[in-house]
Amino acid sequence: MKFFNTAGPVNSTDHYCLSPLDRIDFQEMISLIQQKKYFILHAPRQTGKTSCLLELMNYLNQGEKYEALYINIEAAQAERENISGAMRVILSEFATCARFYLKNTHINDIWPKLLEKTGNNAFSEILTQWTEASERPTVLFIDEIDSLVGDSLISVLRQLRAGYNRRPLSFPQSIVLCGIRDVRDYRIHSSSEKAIITGGSAFNIKAKSLHLGSFSKVEMTQLYQCHTDETGQKFSDNALEIAWLYSEGQPWIVNAIGYEVCYEMKDFRDRSITITKNHMQQAVENLILRRDTHIDQLLDKLQEERVRSVIEPIMTNKDDPKDVTEDDILYVRDLGLIKIDKSIRIANQLYKEVIPRALTFSTQVTITHDSSWYVNPDGALDINKLMLAFQDFFRKHFDEWSADFQYQEASVQLLLQAFLQRIVNSGGYIFREYGLGRKRTDLLVTWYYQDSKQEIVIELKIRYQNTDEVIQKGLIQTAEYMDKCGATEGHLVIFDRRKTVSWEEKIFHKEFVHEGKTIMVWGM
Repeated sequence: MKFFNTAGPVNSTDHYCLSPLDRIDFQEMISLIQQKKYFILHAPRQTGKTSCLLELMNYLNQGEKYEALYINIEAAQAERENISGAMRVILSEFATCARFYLKNTHINDIWPKLLEKTGNNAFSEILTQWTEASERPTVLFIDEIDSLVGDSLISVLRQLRAGYNRRPLSFPQSIVLCGIRDVRDYRIHSSSEKAIITGGSAFNIKAKSLHLGSFSKVEMTQLYQCHTDETGQKFSDNALEIAWLYSEGQPWIVNAIGYEVCYEMKDFRDRSITITKNHMQQAVENLILRRDTHIDQLLDKLQEERVRSVIEPIMTNKDDPKDVTEDDILYVRDLGLIKIDKSIRIANQLYKEVIPRALTFSTQVTITHDSSWYVNPDGALDINKLMLAFQDFFRKHFDEWSADFQYQEASVQLLLQAFLQRIVNSGGYIFREYGLGRKRTDLLVTWYYQDSKQEIVIELKIRYQNTDEVIQKGLIQTAEYMDKCGATEGHLVIFDRRKTVSWEEKIFHKEFVHEGKTIMVWGM
């Protein structure tokens, strides 16, 4: 039985998958190897880097030109800046992989004595002995290179650089370093040298950096078609649109949604049932609530100051974020949290949903309001009652609650989203749109009751100019978003952050009609 893979490299026996070699520029990589180049392959976590390296190793070993080996040196991270400890871990991994992939037991026999004899230069020496003993030029793939820390990373890079001139007779013909970031972007803190060493300096022999991208929409559809071919279960066109909307082709998300809806959601293990838009939406919500390791690892990065400096301006919809360095932007991009298109934006809709929820999770679960308080007898959500309650809550508790927010500039929007999420979780979803230059956050609340669906637009704006002008612009934008979503209920929320204005003046609600649409405006 095949299934969608959400952990580790793919294999075609167990997993639905696309050919890893079709996902990279295969001809370019082969050309670089033929030219005896050392180069980089980088991409965010769980995009398929390891699968590509393993497949390329197998391809080369099936030919007669090269002897290729893949190693993963992540375990050496535990040694931190202890170079001798890191060398011991790396050589042990090298010997294990040589035995497993190449049936080479010689490395396993010699590495302990070699380590004792050559000390911190043992990695260079093991590569020399492997290459000189091989009948063919050697090619080495080093995975998780950027998991090494400080002096340990510097040592490995410098040993590779030192052996470069001896290739291909006495050192690997080609070496591929694989990680999240391009080596040129490394800023390595060296304790021994009391300095910051750049990756480009320590590894100035790099010929090129290749980036592994996400699936295209066609590739995503092909992957889901693998499930249909295997089981007969179909996906509606709208279901595939939802998968693309939330993933934008990010490989882990694509696979995780597929696995959730087809295997974890028991009702749809019946392969005669076609997967629909609503089924896919529920699968996405399940992933968000469960916060699997992939999501948790990314969200943990939100606590880093350099990540906050990039993400917070996006969440507050700023026009021109200041004090954001190019290095921080590239770092957050390489993590996979953002994309750089016409401007900087959150990488996909799933991340756009989980980021505000993660930042307000403790707030959300400690708000004592219950969803049943805001549900009418017919099951519909009484959004006016809910907003009145939030106005009161905001006035009484904002200073207290916002003090705990790391993302202070986004605190007012985050608090409202936490309050809404607390209520809506019991019977609906919130769809969020925010980004640089938008000057607003748009929320689409979808609430299900009986056989009906209620769709409510809530637009959030911060008052930066005359209140009447903000209202007029906001009414136009809210009406446009209502049109786009087909919603019949619209609300405009204006946050006045001036400390010189009393709460009596800030707090108001008033009904407006704009282009035939009734929109309630809430001031706070």
